[in-house]
Amino acid sequence: MAELTLVEAVRAALGRALEEDPKVILFGEDVGIDGGVFRATDGLVQRYGFDRVRDTPLSEALIAGMAVGAAAHGMRPVAEVQFMGFIYPAIDQLVNHASRLRTRTRGRLTCPMVLRAPYGGGIHAPEHHSESTESMLAHIPGLRVVVPSSPARAYGLLLAAIRDPDPVVFLEPKRIYRALREDVNDDGTALPLDQAFLLREGSDVTLVTWGAMVVETLEAASALAGRGIQAEVIDLATLKPLDTATILASVAKTGRCVIVHEAAMTAGLGAEVAAQIAERGLTSLLAPVRRVAGYDTVMPLPRLEGRYMPGAGRIVLAVEDAMAFA
Repeated sequence: MAELTLVEAVRAALGRALEEDPKVILFGEDVGIDGGVFRATDGLVQRYGFDRVRDTPLSEALIAGMAVGAAAHGMRPVAEVQFMGFIYPAIDQLVNHASRLRTRTRGRLTCPMVLRAPYGGGIHAPEHHSESTESMLAHIPGLRVVVPSSPARAYGLLLAAIRDPDPVVFLEPKRIYRALREDVNDDGTALPLDQAFLLREGSDVTLVTWGAMVVETLEAASALAGRGIQAEVIDLATLKPLDTATILASVAKTGRCVIVHEAAMTAGLGAEVAAQIAERGLTSLLAPVRRVAGYDTVMPLPRLEGRYMPGAGRIVLAVEDAMAFA
């Protein structure tokens, strides 16, 4: 057991996967000698050699294509794209090949690949370094989308993603890479995919969130408790497929729901969560579902970044609005 940051937990999971399965390989821009732009792969090339941990040219289309080819031939590639804003050239491979390989071959081939990408704002980076376009990826049939929100969940979910027989996009919220530490047992135990995590129990309102926004959501839940409002907090963790059962069970108990995400509001994943509640849990609602999200504009970097991203105050106001609905 060691107290790790989220990025250290990612490194530990990658090291464990390399140790346990000779079919696991890592590659991406600067993941080898430099250890990755955020040092998530620091030291791994020294331990496992250049045959298992490789630097690639600056081509995201190439990186994704290599991953698809290696996975189709029985390897378990873990590819890194330096920032989510650079993932768009890889979309062709994800949409047309990785996500379709199982159905295209009628199950004869699968695509056990993981594409890792740091995502989200909050570090005052330049343009294309702060995207939160997870809903675009979640729209692709055949593709899993996973977002950890703590070191322990990063470790367990990444191992599960690497061991999964189908393609997974693993988005790492870089704002909390080093923001908190947590005990992580590096014993190779994976956490279940496709299952949300109940982080806090409550009876008055359900707060649904994921990634770095878990921090502000838990902060808001604590503030609300001081006002006599007990909020239940759900971390989705797997964005595709959604654990709708956990969401609906919580809403059935609380009668209210506020969805929190950093991405722009329009067509964000919060809209899908709200639609699922409307279709399957409408009679449980005591108030309309609220969304607290980023604005429908490019993130105003770097000085107004903090204004763009939802804070605990905005979440509290949305909850109070839901509680006041008659």
